[in-house]
Amino acid sequence: METDRIDITAQLFALQDKVYADFQSKLLPTVKRETVIGVRTPNLRKMAKQICKTPAAQEFLHSLPHRYFDENQVHAFILSEEKDFEMCIDGLEQFLPYVDNWATCDQLSPRCFNKHMQELLPFIRKWMRSKHTYTKRFGIGMLMRYFLDEAFRPEYLEWVASIKSDEYYVRMMQAWFFATALAKQWDATLPYIEQHRLHPWTHNKSIQKAIESYRITDEQKEILRVLRIK
Repeated sequence: METDRIDITAQLFALQDKVYADFQSKLLPTVKRETVIGVRTPNLRKMAKQICKTPAAQEFLHSLPHRYFDENQVHAFILSEEKDFEMCIDGLEQFLPYVDNWATCDQLSPRCFNKHMQELLPFIRKWMRSKHTYTKRFGIGMLMRYFLDEAFRPEYLEWVASIKSDEYYVRMMQAWFFATALAKQWDATLPYIEQHRLHPWTHNKSIQKAIESYRITDEQKEILRVLRIK
Protein backbone atom coordinates (compact mmCIF):
# COMPACT_ATOMS: atom_id res chain seq x y z
CA MET A 1 0.00 0.00 0.00
CA GLU A 2 1.22 3.48 -0.84
CA THR A 3 0.17 4.71 2.60
CA ASP A 4 2.80 2.43 4.18
CA ARG A 5 5.53 4.14 2.21
CA ILE A 6 4.20 7.59 3.06
CA ASP A 7 4.20 6.71 6.76
CA ILE A 8 7.89 5.81 6.64
CA THR A 9 8.72 8.97 4.73
CA ALA A 10 6.71 11.01 7.22
CA GLN A 11 8.72 9.46 10.05
CA LEU A 12 11.89 10.56 8.32
CA PHE A 13 10.68 14.13 8.03
CA ALA A 14 9.77 14.07 11.72
CA LEU A 15 13.48 13.43 12.42
CA GLN A 16 14.72 16.06 9.98
CA ASP A 17 17.69 18.27 10.84
CA LYS A 18 17.98 20.88 8.10
CA VAL A 19 21.40 22.10 9.20
CA TYR A 20 22.67 18.53 9.09
CA ALA A 21 21.05 18.08 5.67
CA ASP A 22 23.02 21.05 4.31
CA PHE A 23 26.24 19.62 5.73
CA GLN A 24 25.53 16.09 4.54
CA SER A 25 24.62 17.10 1.00
CA LYS A 26 28.09 18.61 0.56
CA LEU A 27 29.54 15.14 1.11
CA LEU A 28 27.26 13.60 -1.51
CA PRO A 29 28.11 15.20 -4.86
CA THR A 30 26.07 12.65 -6.83
CA VAL A 31 22.89 13.36 -4.82
CA LYS A 32 20.60 16.36 -5.38
CA ARG A 33 20.30 18.59 -2.32
CA GLU A 34 16.50 18.56 -2.42
CA THR A 35 16.49 14.79 -1.94
CA VAL A 36 18.41 14.95 1.35
CA ILE A 37 16.01 15.12 4.30
CA GLY A 38 18.75 15.29 6.90
CA VAL A 39 18.26 12.38 9.29
CA ARG A 40 21.32 11.30 11.25
CA THR A 41 22.61 7.80 10.66
CA PRO A 42 21.94 6.42 14.19
CA ASN A 43 18.28 7.41 13.81
CA LEU A 44 18.09 5.77 10.38
CA ARG A 45 19.55 2.54 11.76
CA LYS A 46 17.17 2.61 14.71
CA MET A 47 14.18 3.11 12.43
CA ALA A 48 15.28 0.26 10.16
CA LYS A 49 15.56 -2.12 13.11
CA GLN A 50 12.15 -1.11 14.42
CA ILE A 51 10.31 -1.60 11.14
CA CYS A 52 12.32 -4.32 9.36
CA LYS A 53 9.84 -7.11 10.16
CA THR A 54 6.67 -5.16 9.49
CA PRO A 55 4.42 -5.31 6.40
CA ALA A 56 5.13 -1.59 5.91
CA ALA A 57 8.82 -2.36 5.52
CA GLN A 58 8.14 -4.99 2.86
CA GLU A 59 5.96 -2.57 0.93
CA PHE A 60 8.69 0.03 1.28
CA LEU A 61 11.34 -2.33 -0.10
CA HIS A 62 9.22 -2.88 -3.20
CA SER A 63 8.49 0.82 -3.75
CA LEU A 64 11.60 1.52 -5.83
CA PRO A 65 12.85 3.94 -6.85
CA HIS A 66 12.72 6.05 -3.71
CA ARG A 67 12.60 9.81 -3.90
CA TYR A 68 14.87 10.67 -1.00
CA PHE A 69 18.45 9.80 -0.07
CA ASP A 70 17.33 9.07 3.48
CA GLU A 71 14.80 6.54 2.15
CA ASN A 72 17.62 4.76 0.35
CA GLN A 73 19.55 4.73 3.59
CA VAL A 74 16.66 3.12 5.48
CA HIS A 75 16.29 0.63 2.64
CA ALA A 76 19.99 -0.29 2.93
CA PHE A 77 19.75 -0.71 6.69
CA ILE A 78 16.62 -2.88 6.43
CA LEU A 79 18.42 -5.17 3.97
CA SER A 80 21.39 -5.25 6.32
CA GLU A 81 19.10 -6.69 9.01
CA GLU A 82 17.83 -9.53 6.78
CA LYS A 83 18.87 -12.93 8.14
CA ASP A 84 17.74 -15.07 5.20
CA PHE A 85 20.55 -15.16 2.64
CA GLU A 86 18.40 -15.80 -0.43
CA MET A 87 15.90 -13.09 0.50
CA CYS A 88 18.77 -10.71 1.13
CA ILE A 89 20.31 -11.43 -2.28
CA ASP A 90 16.94 -10.96 -3.98
CA GLY A 91 16.57 -7.64 -2.20
CA LEU A 92 20.05 -6.54 -3.18
CA GLU A 93 19.52 -7.43 -6.83
CA GLN A 94 16.46 -5.20 -6.85
CA PHE A 95 18.04 -2.35 -4.90
CA LEU A 96 21.63 -2.05 -6.14
CA PRO A 97 20.74 -0.55 -9.56
CA TYR A 98 19.12 2.37 -7.71
CA VAL A 99 22.04 3.10 -5.40
CA ASP A 100 23.43 6.45 -6.51
CA ASN A 101 26.01 7.46 -3.91
CA TRP A 102 28.99 6.17 -1.95
CA ALA A 103 27.34 6.44 1.49
CA THR A 104 24.40 4.16 0.77
CA CYS A 105 26.71 1.75 -1.05
CA ASP A 106 29.25 1.54 1.76
CA GLN A 107 26.74 1.38 4.61
CA LEU A 108 24.88 -1.49 2.99
CA SER A 109 26.35 -4.44 4.89
CA PRO A 110 24.09 -7.50 5.30
CA ARG A 111 24.80 -9.39 8.52
CA CYS A 112 23.83 -12.73 7.03
CA PHE A 113 26.87 -12.70 4.72
CA ASN A 114 29.10 -13.90 7.57
CA LYS A 115 27.44 -17.31 7.52
CA HIS A 116 27.19 -17.69 3.74
CA MET A 117 30.57 -16.63 2.42
CA GLN A 118 31.04 -19.33 -0.21
CA GLU A 119 27.53 -18.75 -1.51
CA LEU A 120 28.28 -15.03 -1.55
CA LEU A 121 31.44 -15.22 -3.65
CA PRO A 122 29.76 -15.77 -7.07
CA PHE A 123 27.53 -12.76 -6.44
CA ILE A 124 30.55 -10.64 -5.53
CA ARG A 125 32.17 -11.62 -8.82
CA LYS A 126 28.96 -10.76 -10.66
CA TRP A 127 28.63 -7.38 -8.96
CA MET A 128 32.22 -6.46 -9.74
CA ARG A 129 31.53 -7.09 -13.42
CA SER A 130 28.53 -4.76 -13.42
CA LYS A 131 28.54 -1.60 -15.52
CA HIS A 132 26.79 0.24 -12.70
CA THR A 133 29.25 2.26 -10.61
CA TYR A 134 27.89 1.49 -7.17
CA THR A 135 27.10 -2.16 -7.85
CA LYS A 136 30.74 -2.58 -8.86
CA ARG A 137 31.88 -0.63 -5.80
CA PHE A 138 29.66 -2.75 -3.54
CA GLY A 139 31.16 -5.95 -4.94
CA ILE A 140 34.72 -4.76 -4.29
CA GLY A 141 33.69 -3.65 -0.81
CA MET A 142 32.24 -7.04 0.07
CA LEU A 143 35.35 -8.82 -1.22
CA MET A 144 37.44 -6.51 0.97
CA ARG A 145 35.26 -7.04 4.03
CA TYR A 146 34.98 -10.83 3.92
CA PHE A 147 37.85 -12.23 1.86
CA LEU A 148 41.10 -10.62 2.99
CA ASP A 149 41.49 -12.64 6.17
CA GLU A 150 41.20 -16.42 6.65
CA ALA A 151 39.22 -16.84 3.41
CA PHE A 152 41.82 -14.98 1.33
CA ARG A 153 43.04 -16.38 -1.98
CA PRO A 154 45.66 -14.58 -4.12
CA GLU A 155 43.41 -14.51 -7.17
CA TYR A 156 41.10 -12.06 -5.40
CA LEU A 157 43.77 -9.41 -5.87
CA GLU A 158 43.69 -10.05 -9.61
CA TRP A 159 39.91 -9.73 -9.66
CA VAL A 160 40.15 -6.19 -8.35
CA ALA A 161 43.28 -5.17 -10.24
CA SER A 162 41.72 -6.23 -13.54
CA ILE A 163 38.77 -3.86 -13.15
CA LYS A 164 39.11 -1.02 -15.65
CA SER A 165 37.05 2.03 -14.82
CA ASP A 166 37.26 5.79 -15.13
CA GLU A 167 34.75 6.20 -12.31
CA TYR A 168 36.19 7.98 -9.28
CA TYR A 169 34.11 5.96 -6.81
CA VAL A 170 35.25 2.68 -8.34
CA ARG A 171 38.91 3.64 -8.36
CA MET A 172 38.66 4.88 -4.78
CA MET A 173 37.25 1.53 -3.66
CA GLN A 174 40.01 -0.28 -5.55
CA ALA A 175 42.53 1.83 -3.67
CA TRP A 176 40.81 1.11 -0.37
CA PHE A 177 40.84 -2.59 -1.20
CA PHE A 178 44.56 -2.65 -1.98
CA ALA A 179 45.48 -0.55 1.04
CA THR A 180 43.61 -3.02 3.22
CA ALA A 181 45.17 -5.95 1.37
CA LEU A 182 48.62 -4.51 2.04
CA ALA A 183 47.79 -4.42 5.74
CA LYS A 184 46.38 -7.95 5.84
CA GLN A 185 48.18 -9.81 3.03
CA TRP A 186 51.41 -7.89 2.52
CA ASP A 187 53.49 -10.53 0.74
CA ALA A 188 50.81 -11.38 -1.81
CA THR A 189 49.81 -7.75 -2.42
CA LEU A 190 53.12 -5.91 -2.62
CA PRO A 191 53.99 -7.24 -6.11
CA TYR A 192 50.90 -5.49 -7.49
CA ILE A 193 52.39 -2.22 -6.28
CA GLU A 194 55.97 -3.02 -7.28
CA GLN A 195 54.86 -4.01 -10.78
CA HIS A 196 52.52 -1.02 -11.21
CA ARG A 197 49.55 -3.26 -11.90
CA LEU A 198 47.03 -0.56 -11.00
CA HIS A 199 46.03 2.69 -12.73
CA PRO A 200 48.56 5.38 -11.65
CA TRP A 201 45.96 7.32 -9.66
CA THR A 202 44.72 4.16 -7.93
CA HIS A 203 48.31 3.06 -7.35
CA ASN A 204 49.22 6.27 -5.53
CA LYS A 205 45.96 6.42 -3.63
CA SER A 206 46.48 2.84 -2.43
CA ILE A 207 49.91 3.79 -1.15
CA GLN A 208 48.56 6.94 0.50
CA LYS A 209 45.83 5.03 2.32
CA ALA A 210 48.25 2.30 3.37
CA ILE A 211 50.75 4.81 4.74
CA GLU A 212 47.95 6.45 6.74
CA SER A 213 47.04 3.08 8.29
CA TYR A 214 48.22 2.10 11.76
CA ARG A 215 48.20 -1.52 10.56
CA ILE A 216 51.18 -0.89 8.27
CA THR A 217 54.61 -0.94 9.94
CA ASP A 218 57.08 1.92 9.62
CA GLU A 219 59.37 -0.31 7.57
CA GLN A 220 56.54 -1.16 5.18
CA LYS A 221 55.62 2.51 4.86
CA GLU A 222 59.18 3.34 3.80
CA ILE A 223 59.01 0.68 1.10
CA LEU A 224 55.70 2.08 -0.17
CA ARG A 225 56.92 5.69 -0.23
CA VAL A 226 59.65 4.74 -2.68
CA LEU A 227 57.09 3.05 -4.93
CA ARG A 228 54.95 6.15 -5.51
CA ILE A 229 54.52 7.14 -9.15
CA LYS A 230 55.71 10.71 -9.72
